[in-house]
Parts: sequence; C-alpha cells; structure tokens
Amino acid sequence: MNADDFRRIALSFEGAEESSHMGSPDFRVHRKIFATLASQDQGYGNLKLTQEQQADFVRELPDVFLPIPGGWGRMGMTHIKLAAASEDVLAGALRTAWQLRINKNAEAKTKKKRTSPRRG
Repeated sequence: MNADDFRRIALSFEGAEESSHMGSPDFRVHRKIFATLASQDQGYGNLKLTQEQQADFVRELPDVFLPIPGGWGRMGMTHIKLAAASEDVLAGALRTAWQLRINKNAEAKTKKKRTSPRRG
C-alpha cells in the first residue's frame, strides 16, 4: 500500500473529507481528524486510536503498526507502515479510526445537549 491507497480508502468512508493540518494531509469526519498522512515521507500513515486499540493492533501485527514516538503515541496515535500493510489491514485500521471518531462525535453531541441551558 502507499499514500494514494491510504487516501482512497480514508475518503471511501461516509462523511470523510480531506483537509490539511500544519501542511500535511488529514482525513476528517464532521471536521474532526481520524487519520493523517503527516509521516508519509517516512512511509507511514497515522491513525487516531484509543490506547487499547493501538495495543491490540501492535500486538497482532507488530511489523505493520507502531505507536508514534513520544506523547502522541501514548495517547493512541499510531503509525501504519504502508508498504507492509495489505489492503484489508489498511482498510480495517482506517475504519476503526473513522468509527472511533464517529462515536466520539456522537458522544460530544449528546453531552452538549445535556449541558446546554434550557430555554424557557
């Protein structure tokens, strides 16, 4: 796989859009990032996962996934080695990141409704 494959698959999910963050391509749903190509020059795509999801991916396929170094990695940001990933693995990982973002967006929307002052 390569950056073009990453882009094609990321944009195949409902509501996904390409944008840019600090000069690098990112992929968003409802204006929130779920993946980036900030490390494409090093052969990586980046996924925004939970720490548990990251641990599962790294444990299952350590030759394909690794935490991004430093604090970002400790928060769940994960590299996927594009050349080492099959289409199914890349699609599954991107779908996981996209679904996590969808769920977080829904939680935030629900929370906002509960804390909004009632008009009356």
